Amino acid sequence: MKKSKFDISSQIPLSFRIKDFFRSMLFWRGRSKGMIHTRNIELDDFRYIFFPNGLDKYGYLGVVPYNEDSDIAKAMLPLILTMDYEAKPKWCPRWFLRFLHVFGSDKSIVRVRNRRLHNLHNKLTKGIMMWDYKTKWEWYDLRISISAPEYLQNLAEDIEDSFYKRGEKQEGGNK
Repeated sequence: MKKSKFDISSQIPLSFRIKDFFRSMLFWRGRSKGMIHTRNIELDDFRYIFFPNGLDKYGYLGVVPYNEDSDIAKAMLPLILTMDYEAKPKWCPRWFLRFLHVFGSDKSIVRVRNRRLHNLHNKLTKGIMMWDYKTKWEWYDLRISISAPEYLQNLAEDIEDSFYKRGEKQEGGNK
């Protein structure tokens, strides 16, 4: 039986095994054969992980608004903060969750770059994520798609309803 280099009884020092693991995670580019292609890691990814701007610090939750001054972002902020409170373990820093999001799934909600990191990210965040948000038909008809417990789903629906009512009232006042 062949022993893994990450086996506990291995003769390789632990510090070398840890460095080797992280080195392999940082420079992994996908399979050498087949149709799987991943994007290269860029400097912007490290800025995103360690020095996020605005709502980017909640980027590990999935699709969050990129412009925090927009009406949609202001309406969704309570939902994002509540999802962050529920998803982030108290002992785990956000930069580590963003690291797992970048290296586990390429900052994507559908792609999996590294299965182990992706599964760890899902386990730590309890599967809570925002799939999409968009306006439909009118600028104030907001639709929010999330994977979360029922009380967060209800909060998202309430935000959608109040955003629609405020927009409809404002639109009706302009006519």
